[in-house]
Amino acid sequence: MQATRLTLMCHARTVAQKQARFGLDEPLDADWLARRPEPGHGYRNVRQLLCGPELRTRQTAAMFGDEPLVVADLADCDLGRWRGLSVDQLLKAEPDPLQTWLDDPDAAPHGGESVTRLCHRVGAWLASLEGRPGHLLAVTHPFVIRAALVTVLGCPAAAFNRIDIEPLSTVELRFNGVWRLRTQGPGQESLE
Repeated sequence: MQATRLTLMCHARTVAQKQARFGLDEPLDADWLARRPEPGHGYRNVRQLLCGPELRTRQTAAMFGDEPLVVADLADCDLGRWRGLSVDQLLKAEPDPLQTWLDDPDAAPHGGESVTRLCHRVGAWLASLEGRPGHLLAVTHPFVIRAALVTVLGCPAAAFNRIDIEPLSTVELRFNGVWRLRTQGPGQESLE
């Protein structure tokens, strides 16, 4: 049986990322779009292009294909009333709840989704892909990619905040009986 190959790609840069704010449903950064490099496709054998429902993921996916399938499980973490706020604002207005959220993956002082709940959601979505052979490219958010890595590697959820995901960076996962993280050398993505 052919393995499931999943490339998780972080959406391109937004103004919220540039300003260290939690995202809303904002578009990609117009300045970045004006000077962005042409996307190197490098994903010739992608069976399906997927993306989260937010505008920034749909815009990024459009750089790699015409009709991405929008998948609700690829949505960004629901940060409740903290959406749109900067970390600096939270440090001033809600330092204790922010620290609790950073220290406790089960905490959701913002009224949204905890890191643990996000990891369960992403883990269930990964499990749904296990019987789908071929290459899938999923454009999503840093928090979703972090949750996938914590899940696949069997890390404690507390490791979530120790992972940095840059705009347009990719993570390669393979499933052939078990999920594995796969690193690639230069040019490898275009060989498959």
